[in-house]
Amino acid sequence: MTAPAPRTILEYGLLSGNAGLVQLLGLCPLLAVSNTAVNALGLGLATALALTATNAVVAAIRTFTGRDVRIPTFVIVIATVVTAIELALRAFLPDLYATLGLFVPLIVTNCAIMGRAEAFASRTDPGRAALDGLAIGLGFLWVLLALGALREVVGTGRLFAGSGALLGLPALEITLIDDYRGFLLAILPPGAFLGLALLVAARNRIRLGQSALGAHPSRPSDPTGERT
Repeated sequence: MTAPAPRTILEYGLLSGNAGLVQLLGLCPLLAVSNTAVNALGLGLATALALTATNAVVAAIRTFTGRDVRIPTFVIVIATVVTAIELALRAFLPDLYATLGLFVPLIVTNCAIMGRAEAFASRTDPGRAALDGLAIGLGFLWVLLALGALREVVGTGRLFAGSGALLGLPALEITLIDDYRGFLLAILPPGAFLGLALLVAARNRIRLGQSALGAHPSRPSDPTGERT
């Protein structure tokens, strides 16, 4: 396999092969935790870190892993990395960990992590594998953060509410609409589906506009050389 260029890896992870917006992977945490921007940011960063570390480790041990045991090995690596992230959150950001709850260990079940370990990290060097994991993770993060911000603003008229306590930082809360009574549907589970649908529709509308201008955007191409 020809080694893909770093720019190709980044473009695929952030845009054309975006895990949350294009492939629609990891929908459970994407929809469940995106009721606020802070929750979305916390889980998105944890997922990006898990993807980057997992890809790097899988690529580093790929020459020592036989085909018959590669999947169990990947599962062990993913579970170890996610457990380390979970323990770190519990130790240093307990309020955020309590808010995210079960969805931190559930990062193990995110199809994007196993998919990238098998399709890309197990076939390339650790540097490119780590970059791929970072790109996929950041792509998932920005969609999660955009959905969380959209739901929080529409639902409460605020942004980054509770950021000080949850992230251990100075308060970043912004009140965008004074005396706003809120729109409860936006922060309830149905609001997550509606918000994601709006993001997917906006993405498809942009692609149609590019096609109308003669850009003719192609189907996303995986850096491994496989079509998705």
